Amino acid sequence: MRASLVQIDVDPDESPESRRGRAAAIVRTQSGSDLVVLPELWTLGAFAYDSFVSGAEPLDGPTARAMAAAARDAGVWLHAGSIVERAPDGTLYNTALVFSPDGALASSYRKIHRFGFDEGEAVMMGAGEEVVTTGPPDATLGLAICYDLRFPELFRLLTEAGAKVLVIPAGWPARRREHWRLLARARAVESQAYVLGCCSTGTHAGVEQAGHSIVVDPWGEVLAEAGTAEEVLTVELDLDRVTQVRTDLPVLRDRMLGLPEPAARTRGNATAGG
Repeated sequence: MRASLVQIDVDPDESPESRRGRAAAIVRTQSGSDLVVLPELWTLGAFAYDSFVSGAEPLDGPTARAMAAAARDAGVWLHAGSIVERAPDGTLYNTALVFSPDGALASSYRKIHRFGFDEGEAVMMGAGEEVVTTGPPDATLGLAICYDLRFPELFRLLTEAGAKVLVIPAGWPARRREHWRLLARARAVESQAYVLGCCSTGTHAGVEQAGHSIVVDPWGEVLAEAGTAEEVLTVELDLDRVTQVRTDLPVLRDRMLGLPEPAARTRGNATAGG
């Protein structure tokens, strides 16, 4: 499977409408890929809290429509990063959207772990409650967003749900870049799965972004890593490698401590979290 991570620049002087059009154009150039991934909250900025209320949109809003068309035109699975979703009851969520090659919304995931320590996202947004996998059957994608990366319990549940590729869009700050790189490798090693971490670059409300989008294989080896400028990182993933690593070092079967069942598990549900 060929995966392309679009490390898009978030410039506060560029409007969300302009950035939507630019991102859609980049996606359309990736027709040779099977999966294309965008960062977290790339239309507004992950730290642009002042714009969350005014910039929130429903699951069929302008970003979804633009990304659905881009996925269809390119013929790719498109993980469109995340948006500030306004639910029918008015609650805001940080919600990832995944589109199939025909442009249909294949699945959505509401971020479970909200960042902010009693401010920002942590108080402005609701928490997701569903563990979500989606994507083509031979490359099951496990969905997480940014701050989720710090919580290994979620990734164990995604692995148990069959995930082979863990996809993590992010708006990670530059001052904690080494945490991003370390945790991406840790999640790959413990899950024996590919990790695709797609971060933005530029600034979100004055917060410098880490960039360094990263692809890690199931053995924990970094296959590719971006710098700090806007770029597209394209990598070939050998999905048989997941089976090989899990067979050669079968640590997952030796886990002794149980975890509570998640509130819900969904796969390929166009209204997951909706």
